[in-house]
Amino acid sequence: MKASDKALRVGLTFDDVLLVPRLSDVKSRKDSDTKSRFSRGIHLSIPVVSANMDTVTESAMAIAMARLGGIGVIHRFLSVEEQVSEVIKVKRSESVVIEDPITLGPEKTIAEAWDMIGRHDIGGIVIVDPRKKVLGLVTRRDIILEDDSSRKLGDVMTPRRDLVTAPRGVKLDKAKELLRKNKIEKLPLVDKSGRLAGLITSKDIMKRRQFPSATKDSKGRLRVAAAVGVRGDYMQRAVKLVEAGADALVVDIAHGHSTYAIDTLKAIKKEFRSVDVVAGNVATSRGAADLIRAGADAVKVGVGSGSICITRVVTGSGVPQLTAIIDSARGAKDFDVPVIGDGGIRNPGDVTKALAAGASTVMIGSLFAGTEESPGPTILRDGVRYKLTRGMASLAASVGRKIREEKTQGSKQDELIEGVIEESVPEGVEGLIPYKGRVEEVVKQLVGGLRSGMSYSGARSLVQLQKKAEFMMITSAGHKESLPHDIKRVM
Repeated sequence: MKASDKALRVGLTFDDVLLVPRLSDVKSRKDSDTKSRFSRGIHLSIPVVSANMDTVTESAMAIAMARLGGIGVIHRFLSVEEQVSEVIKVKRSESVVIEDPITLGPEKTIAEAWDMIGRHDIGGIVIVDPRKKVLGLVTRRDIILEDDSSRKLGDVMTPRRDLVTAPRGVKLDKAKELLRKNKIEKLPLVDKSGRLAGLITSKDIMKRRQFPSATKDSKGRLRVAAAVGVRGDYMQRAVKLVEAGADALVVDIAHGHSTYAIDTLKAIKKEFRSVDVVAGNVATSRGAADLIRAGADAVKVGVGSGSICITRVVTGSGVPQLTAIIDSARGAKDFDVPVIGDGGIRNPGDVTKALAAGASTVMIGSLFAGTEESPGPTILRDGVRYKLTRGMASLAASVGRKIREEKTQGSKQDELIEGVIEESVPEGVEGLIPYKGRVEEVVKQLVGGLRSGMSYSGARSLVQLQKKAEFMMITSAGHKESLPHDIKRVM
């Protein structure tokens, strides 16, 4: 049958519909429970994920998202070592017990200690001998006023005899009491032979109190996901990321309903049966079902829906995002596998609509690209602060990716760039986005709007929202009516 002989379907996106208000017994939006699943085995307190884009998610963003109850996906447009380092930063950022603390020997210098402190963003280093026996502790305040950076750490450390320590397996309440009573910030754990067995810090305990809904693993560490591709070093990258502690892998390809993606997914899942693997992007029920049958623990949905994506313009392919989510969620329903609405979110109402349509979480890109935690510097233009955002299929991203893969320099790099420009058909653009401050404020707006939207549908949970939601198509006049109108806005 020719395409022209088939009945045309209507595809809808977020601005084409509204949720019909229902009788509600939700007295306060605070009564709405936003818990959901990122993947089969990873549960979140808020259904928000930061995108695996190089202008959105590295360790700073992933840490912030996990503390708020969501999760971040470290992008793959780094060397393997750099991406692994970003994952390690997240996993080390806080924990009930740091099982493998950063250590140095007493023969190392203050300069080396500062380098280690800066690289890992830590407040101190345990000093040990070659057998890991604790000799002392060096903190920032021990060396902050030292002018001679060549001094040995053994000369400036707090020696073992003056340290407060605790045995391996100490209860958290006991550790907190030792920290409080002795007015110290770090509590080394030692075994019966005096060897280092872990570290508990007052900072980590404070973070547990400050962020009670944080997304954490069984060891109390923040959870993080990391992206891999479908060509080249993807398996080597996956191995290193899992070794570093990544809680989930995300197979990152624009057209996820392809044999490339399915074969990669099968290979990774065969190697890592106990690690959740997210795959995508797709836009149909068949696409979602095929990825799940290949082993996907969650499916990313969205083809051409991102604000800096021009796939639909360049290729003529795609499905409006609301319809894509509805169809994909239908394909995933029988498998009890969550789908992630990736792209098209411009305001809190879009989050509510995406989740009501069947998504378990939404992935946010450009809305987070302008925040403090996104990678890259802040740019000042005409007195206004901006940050860069770009699609991962943009020309600049393609050139940067090829240079990293080929590791070329000088004239060879120039030839490589010319080749990429000649061969490339960009499906993304890049641009500046106004600086928005800390990501926490953006997330609060999104989740606050979601809670209000749930209350309008009479839903106390996201499961109830999906059961009770009733969509109504609206006209362009109805959409215009939804926006502020007939006034001159002052703010």
